[in-house]
Amino acid sequence: MTRTARRTGRTMQVAALGVTALLALSACSSSDDSSSTDSGSSASASASDQLSGTVTVFAAASLKESFTTLGKEFEKAHPGTMVTFSFGGSDSLAASITGGAPADVFASASPKTMAIVTDAGDASGTPATFVRNQLEIATLPGNPDKIASLRDLTRSSLKVVLCDKTVPCGAAAQKALDASKLKLTPVSYEQDVKAALTKVELKEADAAVVYKTDVHAAGDKVEGVEFPESADAINDYPIVQLKDAQNTAAAKAFIALVQSAEGQKVLTEAGFLQP
Repeated sequence: MTRTARRTGRTMQVAALGVTALLALSACSSSDDSSSTDSGSSASASASDQLSGTVTVFAAASLKESFTTLGKEFEKAHPGTMVTFSFGGSDSLAASITGGAPADVFASASPKTMAIVTDAGDASGTPATFVRNQLEIATLPGNPDKIASLRDLTRSSLKVVLCDKTVPCGAAAQKALDASKLKLTPVSYEQDVKAALTKVELKEADAAVVYKTDVHAAGDKVEGVEFPESADAINDYPIVQLKDAQNTAAAKAFIALVQSAEGQKVLTEAGFLQP
């Protein structure tokens, strides 16, 4: 082979290697660009999913302990968020919502009080039942009056407190009394279940008809007495996002937490029944 031929062959080999290197570099660059794009898309998606700001929840008084726990878990899972609660009688909360009070989520202790909000067109979507609750008699520690049944509460010597009939716990108690054909005149009607329970805790009443969850939350401050008629007056608890919610993303996420396995665990441990 001549010197010219060898030089030509070497030149072609070098050129071929250069093309190969160029193609490899191009492929690498393309891969990097794709990776960069995917990474950017993921970051963007993550940023869009990130929650922030305050979510305001109006909830039945009986949900206070459970929802407070879930609120803390929500804030821990979503740094930059804050959950604020307004607890009270469901009827009063519903009236506040229809009256224009700013809130993102409403959790009621009965479908009837939830209907006040939905009928006014203030709900976004259909309310979903997330737990149920059953009544129980709360007595003084040790049950000194030996209360063993709903009928025992009709004794004239006892000071008994009920929730107002417009409040879900009061409506349920009245339903149980009607089913048993019993008449009971309480020393007072309270605006929510916590107020009724407090009367017993302060020894201002001998007994109150409240929810099992409230007896559970009170610990050794009261003693609970179950009664069979309560099975006929179990309350469903619906939850819904409100139409004028200021933080819809956080509202949806909080409702999802309440309905999740984690949320249900907190609620059932507090004494609520699964829907």
